[in-house]
Amino acid sequence: MSNECGISASGLIGALQQADVTHFVTVPDFVQLALHQAIEQGDGPMSLVRTCNEDQAVCTAAGLTVGGRSPVIAVQNQGFYACINTVRAVALDARIPTIFLIGQFGRETINFGAPTRASRRRVVNLLEPMLDTLGIPFWRLEGNGDLRTVEEAFFVARSSRRAAALIVGRPLAWN
Repeated sequence: MSNECGISASGLIGALQQADVTHFVTVPDFVQLALHQAIEQGDGPMSLVRTCNEDQAVCTAAGLTVGGRSPVIAVQNQGFYACINTVRAVALDARIPTIFLIGQFGRETINFGAPTRASRRRVVNLLEPMLDTLGIPFWRLEGNGDLRTVEEAFFVARSSRRAAALIVGRPLAWN
């Protein structure tokens, strides 16, 4: 885990561009609010696709993938939990590459820089064990130095036809 003070929205947009992301499919997430705003204002070449709920985000991203596009799904941890059955059906059983940006909503500032499994909040400390249980590889995005893992997550998801997750561990910086 990086010791930096968080990730800039522009840095994450750059990393997503390097991974050839074409569509930003989302149910807005407070932790990633700076990224949402930047994409909404036209930063980066990604098309913004808002969905009503996380199940719809997973299915929309799957359709984009089947259609030859390269989406990323941005949700918060609670939303990811809400769509587990759809993740199972689409990303695990149908083997459609599905990449998530999951914001760790509810994480305590005193937990920044520490393992999220040590968080006192269940909504935070259950995410990594849940991903492990589902067999979904994940990478932690805590500081700008972690952005190098974005392309790796996309490569793993695409090459193995599976889900992968990038966990945004703290609110993104506005820039």
